[in-house]
Amino acid sequence: MQVGDILRKKTPRVATVRMNETVAIAAQLMRASNISALVVKDVVRTEGNTPVGMFTERDVVRAIAQHGAAGANMRVSQFVSVQQLVSCTSTDTLAHVRHLMNKHHIRHLPVIDNYSLIGVVSMRDISAAFDEEASAAVTPAVSTYQPAQQSLPT
Repeated sequence: MQVGDILRKKTPRVATVRMNETVAIAAQLMRASNISALVVKDVVRTEGNTPVGMFTERDVVRAIAQHGAAGANMRVSQFVSVQQLVSCTSTDTLAHVRHLMNKHHIRHLPVIDNYSLIGVVSMRDISAAFDEEASAAVTPAVSTYQPAQQSLPT
């Protein structure tokens, strides 16, 4: 199974936040969309649909834990590492994506094809896809056994 197979089942909308937004705005966006991560876009770049990072619930918690209530007014850019964005493509296998997530200790990956953001996959998406595959492989065959009828001597 490939990442594209998961994306076809998800809503095509990708929630994003600009680097200059506050942690509070990002948290409100996540709450309103019932999601746990946002793709971060750089307001200075002109490439359009190219992400520069991910902002997650963990980042919100880190902001508040480190800075108290003032953390809510800090900028997303202060909590996002943009040195090297870890991403995948729609043709990557789920095993490869799971490996990337485990290696980098992350739970969300932007999916980028031809330099364009097309979606986000989460560890939950990957796990559900593996569960689906496993249950499809284990589905028991329907029993067609019927005992033979014996005739009793009369």
